[in-house]
Amino acid sequence: MAAAEKVFDFQDKFVFVAGGTSGINLGIAEAFAAAGAKLAVMSRSADKVQAAVKKLMDHGTEALGFSADVRDYDAVERALKNAHDRFGALDVLVSGAAGNFPAPVLGMSSNGFKAVVDIDLVGTFHVLRAGYAFLRRPGACVINISAPQASVPTPLQAHVCAAKAGVDMLTRVLALEWGGTGVRINSIVPGPIAGTEGMARLAPTPELEQAVAESVPAGRMGETTDVSSLALYLACPLAEYVNGAVIPVDGGWSLTGFGDLMNRLSAAYKPGPR
Repeated sequence: MAAAEKVFDFQDKFVFVAGGTSGINLGIAEAFAAAGAKLAVMSRSADKVQAAVKKLMDHGTEALGFSADVRDYDAVERALKNAHDRFGALDVLVSGAAGNFPAPVLGMSSNGFKAVVDIDLVGTFHVLRAGYAFLRRPGACVINISAPQASVPTPLQAHVCAAKAGVDMLTRVLALEWGGTGVRINSIVPGPIAGTEGMARLAPTPELEQAVAESVPAGRMGETTDVSSLALYLACPLAEYVNGAVIPVDGGWSLTGFGDLMNRLSAAYKPGPR
């Protein structure tokens, strides 16, 4: 077995992915499953949970699924406890549940803003706060899934900008608070990832998708494997001194400030009730 294969061997490890039933988060769960880990995934949709568990088991690993809303602390705690009862201490905890819709502040209700903050920021707090009791200490790795909006002011995304900035700061604070227990926590910041629900909402036409791809210095949109590869690295022994980092996986996209692209996306915005 090659050295790299040994590094990314997660046999007998247990990984829990909140929001792990679609898009980037399912890609992360699949990567860990392919590397031999036991998986538990959680999201609101029972149908998505069932489909994700089947997909993960196709990799030849054990998998559990839980239908729960990250805004409900008690439900999150129950899911984590039940998973812990089955598989033992958590080696990797991924918090990736997210909500989004494009809207200017004046086209957004208080409930719409609150819903995204509650899912993205409060939901992340719930997953991490409830999950701590079930983490392997020392040795656990926690990964939050953030977004470029955390650091780049983005029209139509005030709710996401506020929520994800909070997620990144929570990552840094917990790196300080939990580092002494041997638990590491980092944020991954995916850029535009092809085939995801979030990208479909922000760039709903082929023309806008092309504009997004052309705005990335690397010259393409990312793939879910670009994100999952970093997740595997952060959870492996090579990254045992990486703690409190907020790491973009965006082909350099956030360096551009998005430029004229945001004007094009704003022009394509169609108002609706939020």
